[in-house]
Amino acid sequence: MTILGEYVLPRDQSIWTSTLVEALSVLDIEEKSARQALARSSAEGWVVSERVGRRVRWSLTPPGRRLLTEGAERIYAFGNEEKAWDDRWLMLIVSVPEAKRDLRHRLRTRLTWAGFGSPVAGVWVSPDLSRQREAQQIVQELGLDAQAMSFTAAYGEVGDQETMVSRSWDLSDLKDRYEDFIDRFTGTHPSGEHGVLRAQTELVHEWRSFPFLDPRLPLKLLPDGWSGVRAADLFHRKHVEWRPEAQAQWDELAATSG
Repeated sequence: MTILGEYVLPRDQSIWTSTLVEALSVLDIEEKSARQALARSSAEGWVVSERVGRRVRWSLTPPGRRLLTEGAERIYAFGNEEKAWDDRWLMLIVSVPEAKRDLRHRLRTRLTWAGFGSPVAGVWVSPDLSRQREAQQIVQELGLDAQAMSFTAAYGEVGDQETMVSRSWDLSDLKDRYEDFIDRFTGTHPSGEHGVLRAQTELVHEWRSFPFLDPRLPLKLLPDGWSGVRAADLFHRKHVEWRPEAQAQWDELAATSG
């Protein structure tokens, strides 16, 4: 999906199987696994094949194009700018009986992906008030809207925000992930026939998980020297630096393998 989004999506043209297999081999993915990945992408409706003689070429389907376009917007915009925060919180209260564990899991998964944290059972919070519509959609789709309630307010005088944040989000694990990203790509100077193509693809592939893992809290709620800021700066700087050569190497690979 990273290769499709980074190289196929911008060109709006079909691509031969051999090109995709060769591109994945640059990333040390064997041909059998590459073909299985293509088959899965096709089964999920992201790409469609067309036989031309004895060869096969692939095109993005409309759903696949939408998925990758939305993903690209989220990936490339993430970490680019800091939103101003007015110190207000969105609070969602929704309880699910212990017996309905599957429903509880689905609610937790979807709210977590939407950036919500849970300081105590049945309570979800976000410093992004614009998430209210998404929260409403989630509880409606799960059939929980009848017992859900939401509030927007500033934090009160009982307790402190730092404790609430630490109870709501595991920032230590996220910090470790950011620092691993920084360690991996700082000082990287790719070379060789497909060196920049590989480095750029791995850079984007590693970065693409952060928009879903990071709740995007305002800087004032984060620890001093938050590694996510440095990681975002590194990603955007390297992506711009490597992009022209990576795209040129892709075109060269497509011409020779196609």
